[in-house]
Amino acid sequence: MRRLLLILNGKSSQREDVREAVERLREEGHEVRVRVTYDGDDATEFAQEAVRREPGERPQVIVAGGGDGTVNQVVAAALEADPATDCAFGVLPLGTANDFATGLGLPVDDLVAALKLCATGTPRPIDVGRINGRVFVNVASGGSVTRITRETDPRAKRLLGGAAYLIAGASRLGELSPMRAAFTADGFSWEGDFIAMAIGNGRLAGGGVPLCADARIDDGRLDLTLFPQPEAEHLMTLLSGLLREADSQFDGYARKASFTRLTIEAEEEIAINLDGEPMSSNRLDVAVEPGALRFITGQ
Repeated sequence: MRRLLLILNGKSSQREDVREAVERLREEGHEVRVRVTYDGDDATEFAQEAVRREPGERPQVIVAGGGDGTVNQVVAAALEADPATDCAFGVLPLGTANDFATGLGLPVDDLVAALKLCATGTPRPIDVGRINGRVFVNVASGGSVTRITRETDPRAKRLLGGAAYLIAGASRLGELSPMRAAFTADGFSWEGDFIAMAIGNGRLAGGGVPLCADARIDDGRLDLTLFPQPEAEHLMTLLSGLLREADSQFDGYARKASFTRLTIEAEEEIAINLDGEPMSSNRLDVAVEPGALRFITGQ
């Protein structure tokens, strides 16, 4: 029987399916403690407090109950408090898109099964990405498309899911201005105007789009997918592919690379979305930390 700590996004605290999942595991003999977030710093505080406990009191598995942003907060906080923590991590997928959980092969439509997997699954080492020192475990995306998707009405996301991003992008085509930057990585160099980019430890972002289709969470590398500025008549086709369609839409157009270190330099600040958490800078130093976390996956 395992000791689990569920750090639950407060927006989901009243969901009956969450309560049912917790009760089912407790009935099976697992210890499931629940901490509910109230404001933006709570997930950080709960995760750091957990990994700093004495060995016999630490949870064996810290479960992030929420979307990709909650996962990011929990993992980043735990690694900051103890980079060598022996706690394993899991996900109870409660977000709009659940891209990371889907990429891990988790049962995103069955919360009882997802939480049970956290209690019975075997943790395995996975990589972590860092941009200017900040952690991400799934995908970091940037460019004007990222800015628009970040500003998409949360109510629309709840109602429409991934389609909300396409609608937002189509209504704001005039804001899809290119940015100029230089990209330098292992055996890869490119400079020019781009409209979007994705740096993947995981495969999926933006509601299930395989922006980094070849990325693997345990190969000791990160993947770059870069979208140069298209001709005006092809802009809507690209946007549709970026936000809704399959990876085949990018064949022959996107520039791709696999790397352990990447530097991006631009004249203006690039807005970046790290697993749902925003940041911006005109210089981005990207690196992978192989096997930095023990994570429970469905694969």
